[in-house]
Amino acid sequence: MRSDHAADGLNSSHKLHLLSSAQHADKLLGDVESILSASKSKSAFRKYKSSLPPAQVKVVEDYVARIRTQLVRVLEAEGIPLPEPAFESVHAMRVTLAFVRIAFQECTPNRMRGYGQIPEPEVRLLNGLVDEMVSAVERLDSYLARGLKEDLEAQLEGLSRAGADVGLLQILERIINDHGFVEFRPTLSMIIDRLETKGFEIALFGRVSSGKSSLLNHVVQSEILPVGVNPITAVPTRLVYGAIPSLTVWYADENPEQFDVSKLPEFVSERHNPSNYKHVTRILVELPSPRLRDGVVLVDTPGLGSLATSGAAETLAYLPRCDLGVVLIDGGSTLTEDDLSTIRTLYEAGIPASVLLSKCDLLGTEDQLRSSQYISDQISAQLGLTLPVHPVSIEPTHSFLLDTWLTEVILPLYDKHLQLMQESLFRKIGSLREAVETALKLRLDRTRLSEGEPDNSPAELDAVDSGLRSAVGRIAEARELCFQITYAIRGQGEQALMEAATRLTEMWFAGRTGPPSTVVQEILEQSASNKAGEVFRALRELARELAETLQSTAQALRFAESREEEDLAAAVNEMPKLDISPLPIDVTPGRFLKVSRRLSVRKVERELRRQIERRVSQAFSSFGSMLDAWSRRTLSELQVRFDAEADAYRAHINRMTTRGKVSTGEEVVAIARDLALLTEATSDARAEMTAS
Repeated sequence: MRSDHAADGLNSSHKLHLLSSAQHADKLLGDVESILSASKSKSAFRKYKSSLPPAQVKVVEDYVARIRTQLVRVLEAEGIPLPEPAFESVHAMRVTLAFVRIAFQECTPNRMRGYGQIPEPEVRLLNGLVDEMVSAVERLDSYLARGLKEDLEAQLEGLSRAGADVGLLQILERIINDHGFVEFRPTLSMIIDRLETKGFEIALFGRVSSGKSSLLNHVVQSEILPVGVNPITAVPTRLVYGAIPSLTVWYADENPEQFDVSKLPEFVSERHNPSNYKHVTRILVELPSPRLRDGVVLVDTPGLGSLATSGAAETLAYLPRCDLGVVLIDGGSTLTEDDLSTIRTLYEAGIPASVLLSKCDLLGTEDQLRSSQYISDQISAQLGLTLPVHPVSIEPTHSFLLDTWLTEVILPLYDKHLQLMQESLFRKIGSLREAVETALKLRLDRTRLSEGEPDNSPAELDAVDSGLRSAVGRIAEARELCFQITYAIRGQGEQALMEAATRLTEMWFAGRTGPPSTVVQEILEQSASNKAGEVFRALRELARELAETLQSTAQALRFAESREEEDLAAAVNEMPKLDISPLPIDVTPGRFLKVSRRLSVRKVERELRRQIERRVSQAFSSFGSMLDAWSRRTLSELQVRFDAEADAYRAHINRMTTRGKVSTGEEVVAIARDLALLTEATSDARAEMTAS
């Protein structure tokens, strides 16, 4: 064997054993490094005491590096290649974070009751603790999932090349990274996203066949949207500028896909995608249209009042997200309750509306004026709103009406929108700068933060921290309440039919008449609305409490208040509504008034069940599921908005409780330099804002 070795070298088994031993030795060297690192760790649960001074730690690290270098040379000399890493680090970290998340979720009150009864006052705090920690883990997981997309430095460089003034933000980004202020990253990311997205979203709403798709095609000068008498647009479709036409479709259960724009009808029409069975959640069409170049985004929504139940529900869920709602009223028809409800909902969500009278080529000049004035008067009488009605048409002989509306109404609103957005961003940037400056001063020396200002006592800081945790616990309580209500709504059809039978019978015994289908439909919608209103009120109240917690925390810590109550309330948008098409009901008073009132109610209820119970049950089941999804999204958005502010306060409390001067002269110099840079950059930004 020795002669074989001398002649041929190590065989494959020898090499495998040597490689395995080298890998094991390298792992043990990694353990040595981990021990060194753990002894210097800031962990609350340190395993090792630090027994080596920094100079000796450096010597040990150098020895480890030297051993590894020699190990590699030995393997290379024997012709043993080093294996490539087997796992992606991001994937491994995300898997580990999943176990971290599970560890915290095992600490909820329900899962800890086996260890003994939990005092009632501690339940909310314990829920808050779990949600607070899980949320922090999920933010790190989300950051890892986004990968290069979360490169804020690259995003800022791109904005700078595009001509945006982001000097102060670039300084803030570098300071946040250099000093490990991760609690400010969500706010900074939000500001950058807003700078990158300057679009003005205009959504068109209207009944089926009111001409929405045809009008949008005319505006973008392309026959991109399908038109027809059948229900069109099963999901909202966004039109944005793009140098090359393209179609991107997002799904609830699959990755997004790109298609040729000619495939659009396969996703937006009831014929090809009935009730959205393809589970499309978002559609984006890019077009080289000059009218989209300025950042205008046009949205075609499902027709209201159509047989496309899911489409109408999508419209109602989407409605509050736009910057301007355009309500299209069919010039060949008249104003309906659906039109008034859409306008009302827009204004309740704080969104301006513009009203168009379509197909005006079918009307003479006097009829146009008369119809426009009638609709405007009805809106004023029934909603208390003064809105002009603009006649429009896509026919060549009347297209100047549409061009006039675009020039005189839309573009001025877009300019104003950009101005308001710029002012809002300037306030948010100023608030972020103040928070970062405060964090730097705390790192340097708490006494330099506010000369002569009384300090927060440990008890006060504990109370503030507990208040934030309790607020997060309220989110957990609201989540459970919303689940219970939406689960109950799924089976509410039976109770609603009983209420409908009672109302019909009482009406008949009182001598009143009316279409049974109309009466029953109103009762069903009211029954659903009453129950759903509990969800809406609970989330509105939660938003108010969260805002109050942030405001009181800011005051207690002597921060400038940067989170207005409207910011949290805005997350609770208009919820979906029960959408049930007209029901074919055949019941008449004469068949049921020959017996007692109580027996009549039972007979009417039995007949209603026979005729419409299946459709009613399906409608309530779908509505409960939609409302559950909406409430989950809303709660998630509330927690994201709350945590974006609360994290800065939590980090501030941590720095207050562990404060003290920084340890090295280099750190003192670096912090002093960054504070001076912030002051200088802020002065420049204010001067430019004043000049503009």
